[in-house]
Amino acid sequence: MRTVQSVVAAGMALVMSMPPPLPAANHREAPVTALDHKADITDVYAFVSYGPNQRPNQTPEKVTLIMAVDPLLEPANGPNYFPFDDGIAYEIKIDNDHDGVENISFQFQFHNDQRLPGVFTVYAGAGDGVTAPANSPAPVAPGTPLIPPRITSFDSPGLGQRQRYMVTMVQNSAGKRLQSADGREFYAVPANAGPRTMDYEALYKQGIYTTAEGVKVFAGTTDDAFWIDLGATFDTLNLRTLGSGVPGVLTDEEDRAKRNFASDTVSGYAVNTIAVEVPIELLTSTGRREAATSPAATIGVWATTSRPMTTVRRSPDPLETSGELRQVQRMGNPLFNEVVIGTGSKDRFSMDQPKNDSQFANFALDPLIARLLNAATGGVLQIPPPPRTDLLPLVTYAPPIAARGTPAGPVADLLRLNTGVPATPPDQINRLGLIAGDAAGFPNGRRLQDDVTDIALRVVAGGVLVEGFNKFPNNRLGDGVNVDDTAYTPEFPYVGYCPSGRDRRHIDPGEPGGGPVK
Repeated sequence: MRTVQSVVAAGMALVMSMPPPLPAANHREAPVTALDHKADITDVYAFVSYGPNQRPNQTPEKVTLIMAVDPLLEPANGPNYFPFDDGIAYEIKIDNDHDGVENISFQFQFHNDQRLPGVFTVYAGAGDGVTAPANSPAPVAPGTPLIPPRITSFDSPGLGQRQRYMVTMVQNSAGKRLQSADGREFYAVPANAGPRTMDYEALYKQGIYTTAEGVKVFAGTTDDAFWIDLGATFDTLNLRTLGSGVPGVLTDEEDRAKRNFASDTVSGYAVNTIAVEVPIELLTSTGRREAATSPAATIGVWATTSRPMTTVRRSPDPLETSGELRQVQRMGNPLFNEVVIGTGSKDRFSMDQPKNDSQFANFALDPLIARLLNAATGGVLQIPPPPRTDLLPLVTYAPPIAARGTPAGPVADLLRLNTGVPATPPDQINRLGLIAGDAAGFPNGRRLQDDVTDIALRVVAGGVLVEGFNKFPNNRLGDGVNVDDTAYTPEFPYVGYCPSGRDRRHIDPGEPGGGPVK
C-alpha cells in the first residue's frame, strides 16, 4: 500500500499542470451567471423531509425542495445587503411522468419595499430605540427618536428594506396562488446585520409559512449550506496533503470523521434560499404516496431563474420589465454543468431545457475530468472505459434510484428523488450518500448533509460504481472538507442561520478547523 501511495503522490502532483475541474457546486459556473450573479443558482436540494421525532423507516409523507441563489454573500456587506431580484422569476420544477418536462412548478416573484428612504442603511435598530441625547445640536431636540427599536418582526420600523413575495403553484399549466393559511403576507427573511440590529432567529422562524394546501414555504438570506476547499481547488487542483500523505486522498479515519481537515472556503458566507415542503401526494403522477418499488415514486427536480426580455431601471422609479421570460440558468444535479459540460457549451446548457440534453450526452458518456486525472497520475488512477453507462442514473430514470420498470425518459439533467425511500434519521446520515449504503442520500435526491464534492470525485472521476474500480485511491478521493461550518436546523427549512454580519468568521487554512496550509 505504501508503494502504491507513493506512486499516487507523484502522479497527483502532475495535476497541478491541468485545468481545475471542480469549482463550487454551482457558484458562478457559467460565463453568463458570472456576470448575472443574482440569477446564479448555487445549489438545488430535494429530499424526504425529516424531523426530531422521526422513527426509523417511517413512511415518507413530505418532500423538501430547496434552491439557493446569489453565491458567496458577505454578511457584513451593508448598507443594501442582498434582496432577491424583483426582476427575476425563480422556479422549482418537478417532472413526475419521466419525460423531462415539468408537470408541476413553484414560482416565486419578489417585490422590494424601501420603508426608510432617508436612512443610509436598510436595516437599523437597537434595544427599545435610542433618542437624541441632552446635548443634541439644533434642530434635533433632545429626546427625539433617532434609532428605531431592535428588529424583531417584519413589522419592526427599523426593517427599512422589506421584501414580500408571491408563490404560484402551476400544475398541468393551471396556476394557483398559494397563500398563508393564517392570512399573513409572505416576507423574505433579511440578511443578519448583527445582534444589535436584529433578532435574526426570530425573523427566521416567523418567515416559515404554511398554506391551506399543507405546503410550507420559506425565502430569505441564510447560511450557504454547501462546503468545499475552493482555495485548493482553484489553485489548479492543489488539494491538501492530509494523513495519507497523498494530495487529495483521505485516510479511512479522515473519511469517516464528521469534521473538517481542510479549509471550507464557503464558511461564513451567506446565500439567498427558497424552500418549499410539499405533501408527496401533490408531487406524484398518481396523486398518492407511492412505495419505493413503484415507477410512480421517482420524480425529477430542477430549478430555473428567468428574466423578462427587457428590463429598464430608472431609479428611484420602480423597475420596469416587458416581454416574455427568458431562462438565464437552470440546475439539477450538483457539479454537472461545471465538471461535465465544456466551457463553450455552458451558457447554452444553462438556457436550454432538460429534455434537450441528449445534445450534451457526449460530455457525460466520456467525462473529461476522469481522463485528466487518469493522465495526470500516469495511469495509476485507473478509470472505466467509455461509454460511462454507470453515470446514466444521473441523467435518466434508472436503478438504483428509480424502481425497475420506470421509463428511462430522455437524457436530462434532473435531480432524481425516489419519494418512497424513507429519510435517514439525521444522526445516522452518511455524507457519502448512496455510494456508502445510505439509500436516502445523493444521488437519490440531495440532502444538505451530502458531500457532493467527494461523491463526484469518486463517482465521476474514480468510477467507483463500475465493477473493479471501488478501490484505493478511487474510493478515497476527497478535498478534506466533510461538513458545513454552521449547524442545520432540525426541521423545515433545515438550512442554517445566516452568519452575523458583525461577528461572521471565514475559516482560513492554518487556523483551527482550517486544516494545513500545505
